[in-house]
Amino acid sequence: MSTTDRRTLIVDAAIELIARRGIRALTHRALDTALELPPGSSSYYFRTKRALVEAITDRISSRSRADFTAAGFAAPDAADLPAIAHGIAVWLDRLLLERRDHLIARHALIVDLIGDRELHARLANSLFSMDRARALFRANNFPDPDTAAADFIAVLEGAVFDRFAGNRSDLPAGTPASITQLTTLLSKYLRP
Repeated sequence: MSTTDRRTLIVDAAIELIARRGIRALTHRALDTALELPPGSSSYYFRTKRALVEAITDRISSRSRADFTAAGFAAPDAADLPAIAHGIAVWLDRLLLERRDHLIARHALIVDLIGDRELHARLANSLFSMDRARALFRANNFPDPDTAAADFIAVLEGAVFDRFAGNRSDLPAGTPASITQLTTLLSKYLRP
């Protein structure tokens, strides 16, 4: 196995470990055990916990950017806001289905890294593009598009948290009911 593959394997295991057992469970020893590697293997690739957390941040942020780009949210013109709400709901539902561990680890790390401006900002700004949100609200003539964009992203963050750790955590992603719930919620915030 190449060094790059081993590093990716360790980072992915770290994300899963955080998602399943919490941030406190993240240790080099726990990773070695989970991956059935000889003791000290993960610390060979990531000398410090900080280096490991940076790699996790990079992985989550780059996957988030790639997923956002792949979703194909076109540059918004004045458009059918219910269709936009539905499109974003489908995208969020897919993230909840396919990248649940990333979303949980991201939230855990956002809280854990409050004192680290750089890593905190990279994670906090990695779910939805603020620029794209502003453009959407400007194109649809919202009175204060900057505030509307920030509020909408806060709603997206809350919706994601609600679905993996809140009152709606029992609503399975990848179902019509999941998409309907998200579409209904987001539609309320896409009214001028």
